[in-house]
Order: sequence, then C-alpha cells, then structure tokens
Amino acid sequence: METSTQRRQNKTAVVIPAHNEARSIANTVRACRALPGVDLLIVVDDGSDDNTQEYARQAGAVVVRHSVSRGKASAMETGVKVAAMRDIEGGLPRNILFLDADLGDTAVEATALVETLQSGVADCVIATLPQQRGAGGRGFVMNLARKAIFKTTGWKPQAPLSGQRCLTREALDKAMPFAEGWGVEVGMTIDLLQNGFTIQEVPCDFTHRATGNDLVGNLHRADQYKDVWVAAMRRRLKRSRVSAEAIKRASADQAPGKPYSLAE
Repeated sequence: METSTQRRQNKTAVVIPAHNEARSIANTVRACRALPGVDLLIVVDDGSDDNTQEYARQAGAVVVRHSVSRGKASAMETGVKVAAMRDIEGGLPRNILFLDADLGDTAVEATALVETLQSGVADCVIATLPQQRGAGGRGFVMNLARKAIFKTTGWKPQAPLSGQRCLTREALDKAMPFAEGWGVEVGMTIDLLQNGFTIQEVPCDFTHRATGNDLVGNLHRADQYKDVWVAAMRRRLKRSRVSAEAIKRASADQAPGKPYSLAE
C-alpha cells in the first residue's frame, strides 16, 4: 500500500452522481474547486430531465450523461471509470472523493476527508453529518445498515449510509463492482474491511436536502431498505475473508472516530 508521503502527492478526483439537481449542482461544483489537491471534477448526470448537465458544465465540471437513469451505484462507477481514463499514464492514480450533488456551498467541508486520507491513517474516510433539518423517517434503514456492517465486520459505524467518502484507488478497485442502487455504501464498507483496508469516520459540517416524511420520502426509504438488505445478504452468504477471531478482536478494540481495520 502507498505511504503517507506518496498519498500527499496524489491528486484527487471528485465524482458527483446527480439526478435532477439543477438547483444545487453549480454551487456544489464551485465549492469543490476549493478542495486541496482536487484537479478533476466529474458530474455524472444520471438521466436527468432538467438542466443539471448544463449547470454542472458551466460551473467547471466534466460532465458524463446517462441517457436513462441507471441508479446511484452505476453513476458512481461511471465516474470512477472516467477518472481512470484521465489519469496520466505511468503516473500516480487519483484518489476518489464521492460527494452528493445537493451539498451546495458546504461541499468545501470535504477538505477534512481529503486531508485525512492524505495523512495515511486510513484507506477510506467517511463523513459523519450533523442532524439535518426536516429529516423524516424512524431510523429503520440506518439500523439495518449498521447491523449488517456489524454482523460481517464487527464495526459499529455512526454513519453507515453516508455517501460522502474519499478512497485511495487501490481500495476502490477492491470495492468494485458496487452493490446495486442504494446498497452501494453498505456493500462498499463491508468489502473494504473484509479485504483488509482501514476505514475512519470524520465529522463534516455538510448540509443537504433531507428526505421528508411524505409519500415520496417513504417510498425512497422503502427502496433504500430493499437495496441495503440485498447488499448485506449477498455479502453474508459469501465466505468471509477474515477469521471470526480477527473480527472479534478488532470489534473489541474499536473507538468512535478512530481508524478501524480487520487486517491481521
């Protein structure tokens, strides 16, 4: 694996999956331009029927468009492939920073993710967010995600569904292909830990559009629950790469906000 010195030399590509985000995408892209070491901004327009791609391009992003919506995981994979195509041949591969399209000006808070990854303490850094105004739901999806990760890795994450995460290319390669749909974050977390990579959560003062308690919000949470359940079950049915003893030992030693690893 790379040393912290090598990581500080790596540039970072921001990948933003977006669907009908014309209201916020330009502000999000512009805020990302202030992030340290970022030299590539990629917006994957996942079949939007508004002006998402135009606003993203005008703000300075490289835009790739899906003609029809393929879902978040597919948009993320497309962004990673585009970033790899733009790496310098024979040079250092870019780290990848995934961010949601609706962060707006608060996307600059991802500085903490980039800098923590560059320090070398973890291979994947995940943002924990403050309570979002207007958020609905009763935590069913969050609890399912947290339990799924714990059962397969022994880790108790604070933000198991956070899409704001920065990874080395080496770690990312082991996490692909992603779990489908809204199960992408849970699947990625489990795959990374079972492959011996280190994950750390870092507080970031992001704000974004919260999912409400109306019909649309509840249907969204139902889709999330299904996708998380499928991602978790597929990984539980696979033979674990890590011994039960290693999981038990790492779980006993974990502390909130500290790096977590199953490496023996």
